[in-house]
Amino acid sequence: MAGVVRLSFSIEKSLWEKMQNLVSREGYANRSEFIRDLIRDKLVERQWEENEEAIGTITFVYNHHIPKLNDRILNVQHKYLNVILTSTHIHLDHQLCAETILVRGRAHKIQELCSALRKLKGVLHASISISSTGRNLI
Repeated sequence: MAGVVRLSFSIEKSLWEKMQNLVSREGYANRSEFIRDLIRDKLVERQWEENEEAIGTITFVYNHHIPKLNDRILNVQHKYLNVILTSTHIHLDHQLCAETILVRGRAHKIQELCSALRKLKGVLHASISISSTGRNLI
């Protein structure tokens, strides 16, 4: 395989057994694929820590019966138009709604948006799923 580096490393047997179990349980074809994914996950975390351009989703659940909450949610989103690509609104039941926002921009701005939404009275939960534009993962 061109461009592939083979390496060897040592780990404790108990840790190796746990890794083997994870490789099998997660359905990886081999340990190499498993380790590549771990490295990429760490690189994505680093990109977020270093405030690089990133993509992700913000998902939040809220009680739409709270007076003026929908207006406050829209006001927050309008302040972050430069990072919001699109959003999807979901009716969970008569009282609760969920929204997922696809975002792209500096990691700290995305985190700022999630934090602003999370702080609104009536928002029950908000979380970010972080990812990368992929440029630094190859």
